[in-house]
Amino acid sequence: MTTHIVDPAQELAAFLRTRRERLDPGALGLPSRPRARRTPGLRREEVAELAGVSVDYVVRLEQGRGTRPSADVVEALARALRLPPVERSYLFDLARQRPRTAAAPSAAAPDPSLARLVSDLSPLPAMLMNHRYDILAWNHAMAALLLDFDTLPPARRNAMWLCLAHPAMRGFYVDRERVVREGVAHLRSAWAAHPEDAALGDLIGELLASEEEFARLWDERDIRVGGRGDKQVRHPDVGVVTLGFEVLAPVQDPDQRLLVFRGADEESRAALDRLSARTVS
Repeated sequence: MTTHIVDPAQELAAFLRTRRERLDPGALGLPSRPRARRTPGLRREEVAELAGVSVDYVVRLEQGRGTRPSADVVEALARALRLPPVERSYLFDLARQRPRTAAAPSAAAPDPSLARLVSDLSPLPAMLMNHRYDILAWNHAMAALLLDFDTLPPARRNAMWLCLAHPAMRGFYVDRERVVREGVAHLRSAWAAHPEDAALGDLIGELLASEEEFARLWDERDIRVGGRGDKQVRHPDVGVVTLGFEVLAPVQDPDQRLLVFRGADEESRAALDRLSARTVS
């Protein structure tokens, strides 16, 4: 399998172009021009002026020919393009200007204490994942809610792959488009932050080649790091369930994430209770 390695210069170029093109000049208070704009968004000259850099430098960056921009330039570009915090962090990652910590040694295996915590959280469905969405540990309640992960080869215990490709999961989420979109946006953020992760590159390369839905959303270059929200699922045994979720990152191991589901309403909590009762009967 060919690893889908991050090319920082080309991704930086594409990201800058897309973020420039989505901006409304009028909303930024820029003067109107007598001739019509041939492309949407800001012109390169306007970005250069807002960021305090030369037009030639912006052109070279957008063509993937520029040297690595300094942290000050990255900050200026982020301000000029009105990037929200998560996209600003992504830009710093692409420019290799964000301070990095050493890779967590347990990124591919569950920390024993976290694995015990996952079990102790029953009857709430809980599981432990890494930044690749690999599922490292889960409790019986999560297996009853989603599927029996023990029946899967370890290489297929990945939440992104399961959502896209596993037959039992294709119709599981009521708002599948949103769930997949948010998952892809998270994976893109992880991809920029872990350029050395060959396993992550292989996963992305496989999904780009085999899943049209993933490839389409990947090309949109959305960035998202979400840790709280709601999801509606269609469970084959208890029907539609509305779940609130929390994603927690351990301070000592930020590459692992603890996902916990709760019923979002009385009916959903009762449905989860029925599922939990089956796991202990």
